[in-house]
Amino acid sequence: MKPPNIIYFHTHDTGRYIEPYGAPIRTPRLQEFAEESVVFRNAHAAAPTCSPSRAALLTGQWAHTAGMLGLAHRGHRLTHHDRHLVHTLHRHGYTSALAGVQHEAAGPEAATRLIGYHEELPVAGPLAPARRDAAVRYLRRRHDRPFFLSIGLNETHTMPNTGWLFGHPGGDDRWTAPAPTMPDGPVTRRDMASFQAAARQVDQALGAVLDTLDEEGLADNTVVLVTTDHGLAMPEMKGTLGTTGTGVMLMLRAPGLPAGLAVDALVSQIDVFPTLCDLLGIEPPPWLQGTSLLPTLAGRPIRAETFAEITYHVAYQPQRAVRTERWLYIQRFDDWRRPTLPNVDASDSKTFWVDAGWPDQDVPTVRLHDLIFDPHEQRNLADCPAAAEIRADLARRLDHWMIMTDDPLLRGPVPLPAGLHDQQLPGSEHAIT
Repeated sequence: MKPPNIIYFHTHDTGRYIEPYGAPIRTPRLQEFAEESVVFRNAHAAAPTCSPSRAALLTGQWAHTAGMLGLAHRGHRLTHHDRHLVHTLHRHGYTSALAGVQHEAAGPEAATRLIGYHEELPVAGPLAPARRDAAVRYLRRRHDRPFFLSIGLNETHTMPNTGWLFGHPGGDDRWTAPAPTMPDGPVTRRDMASFQAAARQVDQALGAVLDTLDEEGLADNTVVLVTTDHGLAMPEMKGTLGTTGTGVMLMLRAPGLPAGLAVDALVSQIDVFPTLCDLLGIEPPPWLQGTSLLPTLAGRPIRAETFAEITYHVAYQPQRAVRTERWLYIQRFDDWRRPTLPNVDASDSKTFWVDAGWPDQDVPTVRLHDLIFDPHEQRNLADCPAAAEIRADLARRLDHWMIMTDDPLLRGPVPLPAGLHDQQLPGSEHAIT
């Protein structure tokens, strides 16, 4: 049998807000897929912003090591495009194609010219049905070589230019829960009704891809990875280093892997690249900083901690975090003590908070949370004497990681990419993309 095909099915800004993770939203095909897959319930992005998160997953490196300190379309770029996963796969006989979004490079034909995909498939529009149809057409072709197909959806990113916050009309919002960080009310329910409609589009797109794999006789020899870049585009989610920002869905179906296994071990998306190498039986490239996920399937943990970072999104927001099974430590590396509003997507929910005084809320320089007694990360123990030893230990771990990975923050404030001068001030309003 030839090496397995690989499908990388990825969404924007979904976090874990789908049915298999217990969210109050119906996504039946995602649930069906979860029951056929290994589901990592404690998986985290390496960054809570789009390009850094994707760069980390697809290079197997921490975002700053990969060179991606902010958004690709705002001037940030990979240091080594040839460390992208597709190049390793090409060296082992794979062909590659992209259907839809990539956010690791910007500019005309960036997917093929810069990243190195063999093909960027034509799509008829920006929404999920167009990306779904392009992927299905590709799967129905004759394939003489194993393929890597990246299917990138805009959903569930905000798309207010469509007339609906998340690109699709919401249903009856009387029966909709608000985002996990938001109070219940007509405004917050309406926003999440549109999110749920977008999530249903994700669900239907995945269903069509899985059905096509079955119809074409490809399912038994195809690895399917389903994930997202970071948390929802709601206040105190995307762009934050807590669980609502870095917590992601991560589900893997592959030949020989168990079905319906829920893994609670702490893992990072930088562990995906080495996992694929492990599954394919190929030598992992020397630059990888992650660890194969496969030992966790037998109950063996692979890491004592994981890390996450944000440097730029729209505005400068230099923060780093270390997470263990029990503790979360977040440190800010500038003196801004208010919410970084430009880094929060525009929405009625955001406006609701702004009108209630959110811009004047104090943001601590250091946060420490006990994830057993404070799973929603609301009680900051950074200044608690009883937690001083824990704080010191986590600070040492974070410092060690920053030194070992040559984090540019160690040398002071990180400048904008050359030629980029339109950065917004931290307190200004800005609707991001």
